[in-house]
This record gives sequence, C-alpha cells and structure tokens, in this order.
Amino acid sequence: MSKHDKTMKTPEFQGVEGAPILDIRNLRVVYQTDLETVEAVNGIDLTIERGKTFGLVGETGAGKTTTALSVLRLLPANTGRILSGEILFNGKNVLELDETLMQAIRGNLVSMVFQDPMSALNPVYTVGEQIAEAIRLHNPDLTKEQVEDRVDEMLKLVGIMPSRKTEYPHQFSGGMKQRVVIAMALCCEPELLIADEPTTALDVTIQAQVLAMIRELRDRLGTSMLMITHDLGIVAQTCDAVGVMYAGEIVESGTAEDIFLAEKHHPYTVGLFDSIPNLSSRTSRLKPIPGLMPDPTDLPKGCVFAERCASCMEICRQEHPGVYTEGTHKICCHLFAAPSEKEGGAK
Repeated sequence: MSKHDKTMKTPEFQGVEGAPILDIRNLRVVYQTDLETVEAVNGIDLTIERGKTFGLVGETGAGKTTTALSVLRLLPANTGRILSGEILFNGKNVLELDETLMQAIRGNLVSMVFQDPMSALNPVYTVGEQIAEAIRLHNPDLTKEQVEDRVDEMLKLVGIMPSRKTEYPHQFSGGMKQRVVIAMALCCEPELLIADEPTTALDVTIQAQVLAMIRELRDRLGTSMLMITHDLGIVAQTCDAVGVMYAGEIVESGTAEDIFLAEKHHPYTVGLFDSIPNLSSRTSRLKPIPGLMPDPTDLPKGCVFAERCASCMEICRQEHPGVYTEGTHKICCHLFAAPSEKEGGAK
C-alpha cells in the first residue's frame, strides 16, 4: 500500500508540507509505584524533519526507550505516566487521541523495531504468519494471496528467502531475527520508523549489514527515522541530526556536523568521545567518564551531570542550566550560559 493510500484512510494525519513529521515539546514521563517515583524523561524537546534520521544517544537508563514508547503510547499501563508535554505527529498531538486512532497509527504510520529481536517475535508462530498479521491488521481489504505476496516481498527486501516464511524464530540466527523484525516494521511502509538499539545483540559484521540495510530501505521508502543507540559510530553513519540524552534530559543537540565537528560541546558529550578508542594514538587504557548516572528517584536540583563533570562550578550544583544556542547547535550547560562563565570554564 502506498503512503498516499494510507493518508486517504487516515486524513487526520496528512502531513503539512515543510512541517516536521515529529515534534516533541517539553515531554515529562515518570514511572510510579507505591514505593517510589522514577523521573525518566524530564522536559525534552525533539524535532524530526520529514525524510531525515534523528539519532538519540546516551547510556543505559538515560530515558531513550521511554521517549520512543511515549510516541506510540506503549508505556506500562500500571506505572508509566506522561505528566506533561506534547507529541505532535504530522501536527496532531498523539497524547489527545483515542485508542482507536492510536491503533491506526501503530505499525501503519509509525513502526518500531524493538531492542531485543529474541523477545519481539512470538516463538509459536512462523515468521511468515507474524509478518502477515501486521499486514492484515492495517489492510483488511487484501486477499489471502495478496497478503502472502506482500510477505514474500518484505522477506526479499530484507535479504531472506521467501521459502523460509514457514520456519519459526528459533530456526533463525540473531541477525536473521532482526531482519524479520525490520520486515514486520516496514511491511506497511510507515512514515516514521523508530529503531531502538537495532544492532545491540549482534556481532560487528552482522551489525554493519543490518545498518546498511536500514539505510537502504529508509532511502528507498522515503521513511523518516528515530535511531536510538549508545554507539556514536552508528550515529555518524546514519543520522542527519543528533540529541545527546543524559538522566532524562537532552543535554546537547544539533546536526551531525554540530555534534562531531563543532568546537563547543557539553562535558558529557566530550566524555563520550574521550571514551572511544582512538586508532591514531597509543594509550595504556581507555578514559571512561567517572562515577554513575544520578538516581532517577532523587535527581539533583542543579545540573544532572554536575557530580561527574570535571568543569563543575558552584552554580552547577544549585541551578539548572539554561540552553546555549548557536545556529542549530544547542547545549544545556552553565559553561556557555554567560560571557563570564564561558571565560572561566569553557575550553
């Protein structure tokens, strides 16, 4: 089914020319239990332009997956709560839509490749049945033959022989499982693809193949993408724009050129780059970022990175930093907030 046909069925989600496909504004998400409240996402802003790829980078527990699940409203029903903010998909706030409209979006207009392909596939159904289910759900008018043809087409697209559609997930390797998951996500040609650490469990060779395939399919189908990863190498290969996330906040954002080539960076971004092995210099050991991410149930009132920052000042512990902006480049740090502070701390 073409994107035009899908838009005819869901006219309320027709995009506006020149407008971003996804615009997240001041999103706040918590997980609440009887014992504690985890502040998972704390007022982030994120924009994905149509046809572009946005990379969301950060270490485990930063809030990346929670942000993705919020877009599709798939947070755990008993604990996950969106406190405030807007998530605009094609100009419509998905947080205000009823469940029927959300079902029309999920898998059809917005798809997600989940982090672990082992748990994303049902072990008691063949891979062909699982892809066919996603196609039938959003295209009830298709005949059984048309659905089967579409399944074969999607398997070919991700480099799997259609004859293997009668096999079960346990008969596939990790890389092949991930290809099946990607085929399921792309079978309805979504306008936005969310890829949550799509290569984490794969070895380096298969990782490169999967990434190349994702890029090729994205370009062929014209799909916008949110790429969630902790690997800056993947970001450099795949993304047009980048957000660096730490303790539920986006501490730095901009184009890929801003993040990789600009002179000014958030100290956390500097730490991420310093912890990557450098082939051009010899050293006895890597340079990790000292300390741990703050407890999300008890976040500091100042900068969330203050306790691990070598450039920490007294104001960092007392006040939350503002946003320093230079063109498309944004940094949430006191080092760049005022001329006097820039002279005292920026490098």
